[in-house]
Amino acid sequence: MLDVLELTVGGGGTIVDLGCGPGSLARRVLERFPDARVVAIDHDPVLLTLAAGTLGERATVLDADLTDPGWASFDGAVSAMVSTTALHWLRPDQLIRLYTQVHDRLAPGGVLLDGDHFRFDARDAALRSIAADHDDATQRAAFAAGAEDWTAWWTAASTHPTLAPHVPDRERRYAQRVSAPETTVEFRLAALRQAGFRSVGTVWQFLDDYVVFARRSPA
Repeated sequence: MLDVLELTVGGGGTIVDLGCGPGSLARRVLERFPDARVVAIDHDPVLLTLAAGTLGERATVLDADLTDPGWASFDGAVSAMVSTTALHWLRPDQLIRLYTQVHDRLAPGGVLLDGDHFRFDARDAALRSIAADHDDATQRAAFAAGAEDWTAWWTAASTHPTLAPHVPDRERRYAQRVSAPETTVEFRLAALRQAGFRSVGTVWQFLDDYVVFARRSPA
């Protein structure tokens, strides 16, 4: 993703991280591009606290819900938007609306890079099985090496003196959220075209993990 940013927009200007979580991708953007500024957006108060505490002065951390049409109300031109393992939480209709807002908010020639799990459907049963087996093996290896699983991480966060006060607000915000249906990479690419992007494609894939690319037409 960072290589494509450098090749397209040069890594300068303002880069927006959609669903930034604790700031993992935003931090990599700032480290790679010393002239860039980042707007990191999420709606999870626990993860936003982590992002705000680690990203530094070239980052603006915003609390906004990407399902709310007003999420993109911040000021200034945007050269690129990026996201990783975040937008699969959106329903298909919400995703198309978000992609349309991203298109309209980007400067002419600006790019979107969306890295996520785009699951194989019944047409690709063999690949779906292989991808699931790979996910399982990868996670088992990580846990055996000492990585925390989801439950352990959130249990620790719930007792951390800085993070714990935000856990009740997080639970309230997400109490009514339900998992969105899985979508394929074909749907993502079609949604990007529907949103107005002319240049759309896949720039990286490993099994059902992809990075899709879209570029707004120059002025």
